[in-house]
Amino acid sequence: MTTRYRCTACGNLTRFDVVETTSIRAFHHFTVGGDLTVEEPEIIAKNIDSVTCRWCGHGRAVEPIVESSDV
Repeated sequence: MTTRYRCTACGNLTRFDVVETTSIRAFHHFTVGGDLTVEEPEIIAKNIDSVTCRWCGHGRAVEPIVESSDV
């Protein structure tokens, strides 16, 4: 699921710089010749470190948008 953002300073809904840290477990398969194939990537942890508005440059005014589900 993807998180959407809104800048309350300028109203931007479309352009943000997002810095995130992700930990991934994956199977690394090396051939005898040394070529690498990465298989079965699994995200173990994902942390959003910062979100900054690309239009006005504010990071303090950015909020995640909570979308309601029509179920």
